[in-house]
Amino acid sequence: MAAPTAPARTRRQLPTTPWLFAAPGLLVTGAFVLYPFVSTVVNSFTDRRTLLPGRFVGLANYRELLHDDMFWTGLRNSTLYIAGVVPALVVLPLLLALLVHRNIPGITFFRSAFYTPVVASIVVVGLIWVWLLDERGLVNSLLQAVGVGRVGFLSDQWLLLLSAMAVTVWKGLGYYMVIYLAALANVPRELHEAAAVDGAGPVRRFLTVTVPAVRSTMVLVAALSSVAVFKVFSEVYLMAGPSGGPAGEDTTLVMLVQRTGTGLTGRVGYASALSVVVFAVTVALMLLVLRADRGEES
Repeated sequence: MAAPTAPARTRRQLPTTPWLFAAPGLLVTGAFVLYPFVSTVVNSFTDRRTLLPGRFVGLANYRELLHDDMFWTGLRNSTLYIAGVVPALVVLPLLLALLVHRNIPGITFFRSAFYTPVVASIVVVGLIWVWLLDERGLVNSLLQAVGVGRVGFLSDQWLLLLSAMAVTVWKGLGYYMVIYLAALANVPRELHEAAAVDGAGPVRRFLTVTVPAVRSTMVLVAALSSVAVFKVFSEVYLMAGPSGGPAGEDTTLVMLVQRTGTGLTGRVGYASALSVVVFAVTVALMLLVLRADRGEES
């Protein structure tokens, strides 16, 4: 019997060859994504602690969090964070992208300057803003100099949350600006020229030409920012401290997960249940944004 030809051997090898290339990525994903996710879901049904394996308790952790005041405080703050930050991160980066979209001398410097906060460490950014907004910081010194008096940006419950929101918006502007710049590059110039010929001013051209052209990008930004903002941790933690501000009233859900599940006596099972709730809410947010987008299209 004649030996198989080279093309025949190649055809027999092809089904396994792609898996060999995909294996490293699949192993990493399984070890650092899938396994932790499954482990968290399993732990959420146990009373496991940091140094103890725990036993199966069913839905006890989920029933407990429904009666946990700190859970509702964290859910409230995370929801307020979305309401305050996401609209700003959808609109302001678009306006910023329009500002730096034109190819004029020196515009590259401003693009880089606006993007710099994105690559800066969140710890460094948080500490800088803490120094600025502290009771003896630069902002309060300027306010006192003009006769306004000192403002408790880091001591008042709501001002602290608003200050953390401002830091999140400031740091995220450059990232979403780049996404909008890529979308604006695909908007035909002829549409703006035709609108200008019809007598449309800059504002009308923005509303009738630019916004519809980048609408899908706005939905993408809304989805990405909603998920990122709901899981906010660093900004509030750095500005409010581990306790979550005055009486813990500025605690977010992710801060509550970290506080509950860490340490030698950490309640890993209860923290896992909180983590599952955070995951479920983030998935629901993405589905809600996508469904609203489909509803507007239809």
